Amino acid sequence: MADGVRLAVTLYLPDDGAGPQPCILEALPYRKDDQTASYRPEYSRLRDEFRYAVARVDLRGTGSSGGLATDEYPEQEQVDLLEVIAWLAAQPWCDGNVGMYGTSYSGFNALQLACERPPALKAVVAIYATDDRYTDDVHYTGGLLRWLDLVDYCHYMTPMNALPPVPAVWGAGWREEWLRRIDATEPWLLRWMAEQRDGPYWRRGSVRPDYARIECAVMVVAGWADGYRNNSFRTMAALARAGVPHRLLAGPWSHAATSSSRPGPRIDLVPEMVRWWDRWLRGVDNEVASGVHREPSVTYFLRRSTRPEPDLDTWDGEWRQEDWPSPRVATRGYPLDARPPYDVRPDVGVDAWITCAGHLPYGQPLDQRAEDAACLTWEWPAGGLELLGHPVLSVEVAASAPVATLAARLTDVFPDGTSVLISRGVLNLSHRSSHTTPEPLVPGRSYPVVLELDATAYGLAEGHRLRLAVSGALWPDVVSPPAPLTLTLGAGTLELPVLTAGSPYPAPVLVPGGGAEEIDQRAVWRVERDVLARTTTCRVAHGSTGDVPYGGISTERYDGSVTVDRRTFAQQVRADVSFDLTWPEATVSVRSALDVRADADVFEVRVTLDVEEEGHPVAHREWQRRVTRDLG
Repeated sequence: MADGVRLAVTLYLPDDGAGPQPCILEALPYRKDDQTASYRPEYSRLRDEFRYAVARVDLRGTGSSGGLATDEYPEQEQVDLLEVIAWLAAQPWCDGNVGMYGTSYSGFNALQLACERPPALKAVVAIYATDDRYTDDVHYTGGLLRWLDLVDYCHYMTPMNALPPVPAVWGAGWREEWLRRIDATEPWLLRWMAEQRDGPYWRRGSVRPDYARIECAVMVVAGWADGYRNNSFRTMAALARAGVPHRLLAGPWSHAATSSSRPGPRIDLVPEMVRWWDRWLRGVDNEVASGVHREPSVTYFLRRSTRPEPDLDTWDGEWRQEDWPSPRVATRGYPLDARPPYDVRPDVGVDAWITCAGHLPYGQPLDQRAEDAACLTWEWPAGGLELLGHPVLSVEVAASAPVATLAARLTDVFPDGTSVLISRGVLNLSHRSSHTTPEPLVPGRSYPVVLELDATAYGLAEGHRLRLAVSGALWPDVVSPPAPLTLTLGAGTLELPVLTAGSPYPAPVLVPGGGAEEIDQRAVWRVERDVLARTTTCRVAHGSTGDVPYGGISTERYDGSVTVDRRTFAQQVRADVSFDLTWPEATVSVRSALDVRADADVFEVRVTLDVEEEGHPVAHREWQRRVTRDLG
């Protein structure tokens, strides 16, 4: 880099006889040579089957790259990747055209770099990514702290960032670099919890609302069981207005590979990405190889009524193509009658578990009927109804406290009472008008509130009913209100995006994927209710061991729990994460513990980090913060 820091990159280059080729870049902080070494077969496939060069980069301060990992998506990361793109484009094996892609983090930074408009970057594929880091990431949603995510990504980046460079890659001095990294890197979580309002911090790295910054072709891949599904219809509409080539491929998937996701049906995503890159990096313009730019902009899977399972293999439904915005989608309103005061229960939400389903124990929503019974509900006959877009709830709400939550779930009710989650949304009512300047409620005063639910594509079977369930919590997905309270709902309207006609386009032909990923029999996913203590606790545990490059073995272990007191609404998070790596040169272990306690006024945060080499202590660090709850 310009400042002398060196970034580690692994190159997958086609045979020299093919001549210069476009290069595809993926840049991640997740350690290409051990924690995500399993991604390598896809890079090799892009090289061997499709003649693309591929570059996989460890971001600054992670894996075997120098520098410090100061935060996710820091400004320096974008500066670095602009240099990387220019370097790739100038190499003799590259024809000067570069694409970016990736899942989650590398989908985010692909969109971020598209906003920077480097000349060589011609097309990106953002898989399970977001256009808004505040409203649709793992930190906050609806102005509320994502509670269960503290156990997972928000904590495990602390020990991962304390792992050393791979000795065989870094060479002499790797240990000194490791010690410097441990001493200078702080948990990213501390900054995230301090930034409770939207503002400049979260706008950095967010595409929304200024989509006009993007000029290169953008393909978005979304999953209806994934937490980033909202970077779908609104992004397509915005890019269409900006005149940017765009495509959405939305399936039933969780935050997992489309080829092995639970739920399916599964597809091979590589040919679809290659069609996109062939068009915009190679200029291929024929119906067989890359007629993708002449197809409707949206390819989606319409889920149909399917009984829920935490590890569901496949949804019923079918693939369709559609324009967006679609002339075949119309808004249909359903009136809501007013209801008497409702006592908020702080643990409603456990059967929907977490917005971003992924690998177990972060599985799929269960039967919602028990949770529905703890909510205010409205029902309508809905057999044959098909939805495509965002449901919207508009309602008058009064609360008995200055800080309150409004949560809504839309479900498909089977004749036998089974209730299947279609879509959901949640809003901190102090953020009812603005995420940047929230205002407390005046207790007892009624306010008009508009709540947009998550994007969906869903068809209800004949004889089924549509249910709206409204509550004052969506736990443990988000933090519950600070203290006990009541909500009073006045009259309102549920507006649904209803498909009024069939698509005029033929069903898309997609290459099938493989079998579903194996179920981890060691995974722990438990919901425990202590009757006398009046607490609800959700527990998770999972881990794995496997070989990694350079003669290594990697073991990772994750344990966590979240608890809420149903009387006082006090809450707690506990998480323990460990990474153990063994190479011929060394054996290292990094373990970190997180404890977050929330009362009515503050979040008490404590993080500890313990590092060992060959079983002997190398470092111990602790961080403690008292973060005032900012109307949340």
